[in-house]
Amino acid sequence: MSKTKKFLIAVSLILLVFSLVEIARTFLRDYAEQQKIEELTKVWEEESDKGGGEVLPSSLITKADEPAMLSEFQELYERNPDIVGWLKMDGTRIEYPVMQNPQDEQYYLNHDFDKKENKGGLPFLDAHSRINGSGILLIHGHHMKNGWMFKDLMKYKKESFYKEHATFQFSTLYEKEEYEIVAVILSKVYRKSDDVFKYYQIEKVSTPAEFDSYVQNIKKLALYNTGVTARYGDKLIVLSTCEYSTENGRLAVVARKRK
Repeated sequence: MSKTKKFLIAVSLILLVFSLVEIARTFLRDYAEQQKIEELTKVWEEESDKGGGEVLPSSLITKADEPAMLSEFQELYERNPDIVGWLKMDGTRIEYPVMQNPQDEQYYLNHDFDKKENKGGLPFLDAHSRINGSGILLIHGHHMKNGWMFKDLMKYKKESFYKEHATFQFSTLYEKEEYEIVAVILSKVYRKSDDVFKYYQIEKVSTPAEFDSYVQNIKKLALYNTGVTARYGDKLIVLSTCEYSTENGRLAVVARKRK
C-alpha cells in the first residue's frame, strides 16, 4: 500500500472519529435539553393535577394591586422570575414556559430556564409585548431540527391538522386562557426600507384602525380560511418561528383569546 493511500485512510479515520464525537455531543446535548424541559413540565402538571387554577398569595409579589399567582407557577417563578406564561398546544410537542428578560429582549434565544447558555433557548416574549399591557403578544421560538421548540408549528401548514387542533392553551401567571386560531401565515423578515406589511411590527398597532388593518393583512397572508376573525379589543397571540422555504422566511400562527 502506498504512503499516499495510507495517509488518505488515516485522514478518513480521523474525520470519521471527529464526526462520531460530534454526533455523540449533539445527542447528549439534545437529551439534556429534553430532560430539563420534561422536568419543568412535570412541575407544571403536578400542580395542575392538584386542582389547577388555584390562586395562592406569593411573597415574591409585593404590590398590593397585583392579583394572586396561579399555584402552577409558584415553584417555577421562585426558580426563575423571568417566566411570564405557559404555552401548550395539543397534537404537538409544544409545551413550554414562555420567558421575558427585562434587560435583554433576546436573552432566551440561547439560554435555558436556569439561565445557562443553550442553543435551543426557550420561547420568549417580544420586547414590544407586555404580558398584562399589550393587545398583541408576539412569542418567538426556534425551529429546531431535533423537533423541539416551535418546529411543530409547521404542522399548521396543513388545514387538516388545524381543523383537529383549532385552539391552544396559554396561561399567564394569573390566569388560564384559551386561544382560537385566526390564521396561519407565511411571511419573512424584511429590510427596514421595504414598504410591505410586517406582522412582527406590533409596536405600530395601537388604534382601532391599526388593529383592523393588522388583522386584514394577516387574513390576506393566510394559508387557508379558518372562519375566525378578530376585532379591536380582542387579545391576540402571534407564535413566530423560522420557515425555510424562502430566505429569512417565517411562519406565524395568529390566535385570539376566547372570551
